[in-house]
Amino acid sequence: METYGKILIFAMPAFLLLVIFEKWYGWRKGFDTVRTLDMVSSLSSGVTNSTKDVLGLSVAIISYGWLVEHLTIYKVQSSWVLYVIAFLALDFAGYWVHRLAHSVNFFWNNHIVHHSSEEFNLACALRQSISVYFRIFAFLLIPAAIFGVPQQVIAVVGPLHLFAQFWYHTRHIGRMGVLEYIIVTPAHHRVHHAINPEYLDKNYGQIFIFWDRMFGTFQDERADIPAVYGVTRPVRTWNPIKINFMHMWLLIKDAWHTKNWKDKFRIWLMPLGWRPADVVEKYPVYKIEDVYHFEKYDTPASKGMQTYLWAQLICMLLIVSYMFANVAMIKDLGIANLFIYGGFIFVQVYALTEFMDRAKYAWILEGVKNSICIAAILTKGDWFGSNSISPIIAPVLVGYFVLSTVAVYYFSNTAKENTEGLNVA
Repeated sequence: METYGKILIFAMPAFLLLVIFEKWYGWRKGFDTVRTLDMVSSLSSGVTNSTKDVLGLSVAIISYGWLVEHLTIYKVQSSWVLYVIAFLALDFAGYWVHRLAHSVNFFWNNHIVHHSSEEFNLACALRQSISVYFRIFAFLLIPAAIFGVPQQVIAVVGPLHLFAQFWYHTRHIGRMGVLEYIIVTPAHHRVHHAINPEYLDKNYGQIFIFWDRMFGTFQDERADIPAVYGVTRPVRTWNPIKINFMHMWLLIKDAWHTKNWKDKFRIWLMPLGWRPADVVEKYPVYKIEDVYHFEKYDTPASKGMQTYLWAQLICMLLIVSYMFANVAMIKDLGIANLFIYGGFIFVQVYALTEFMDRAKYAWILEGVKNSICIAAILTKGDWFGSNSISPIIAPVLVGYFVLSTVAVYYFSNTAKENTEGLNVA
């Protein structure tokens, strides 16, 4: 946990700078693909996902270590060959996990958040799941286990493989010549994120595109079919925590409502989007029929509110970075403190994105959250061991929580601010 947290300390600001650069570049070229609220939603999703990973909130049903112990046939000695095998094995496994997520109702819940943005940009690459608690596909790494690739090598290559999927989430890079036949390029991944009928469920590759070519799921980007992004059942919220569980909630409700006992059980493993006939008739769910004529989700946000969201995003990343940099210290204060801090981050994201959704109770949630934090700091005179670093941190956070409460109340309840100077860029 500590090692991954320290990696994220450097990765998060790098990703943020690249997202900002993409927005600036799009603005300069007259082709801005980054809407502020959508971007904040995406980055908030990345915060929840990385926090979950640092807390270790997932369990492998079959561990890779067990596979190595029981299935190794030949141990590769060369270190660089081990890393190549590990990278290829992870990419092969990633292709099939990705394909299953798009094929089976139950597994789509773990992936819907990544496709939930109705834009396509670097920020949406950070929309990653928090709803994967049981990792059941370690067996797809059998090729690596057969060659005796150590678990430590997989642990090193895994984050690199994940981070390498960031760059191709952009509309500013065209076709890339011969590389189109080898690696996943922006053109390939634009197809994957599109909801056009011609593009649906194609290009599952994560680093290498030849898996799609081998297994019949490749689709080239076509100039005559401009990609439209999102999901066919639009999520209609900026809240990544809600998005992570909305498909599962729909499955639970459908299984409960259907009168057919067979459907109650088979709905989970049916193809993505399948619903019992009696439920479809009685409880219809909106689905985009014409991808070229639908209204993207948006909520009013004045320039002042957008400026606040940018400031809030920076503050949230600093607060998260403090946790990632001091995992060991916070644990020393008691393991419960680490999970309390993680819980605070989740509530922080939930409150911020509910405010972006213009929920009527958002300012109350923000006020309660911040009041509890202020009370904790004033009672203990500290913020999770911050006094050992600097005595200024705790009082600065008190000021931040006060100002945040006032700002959310103002933007939520001032009619003039909600209706004048609107800018949804």
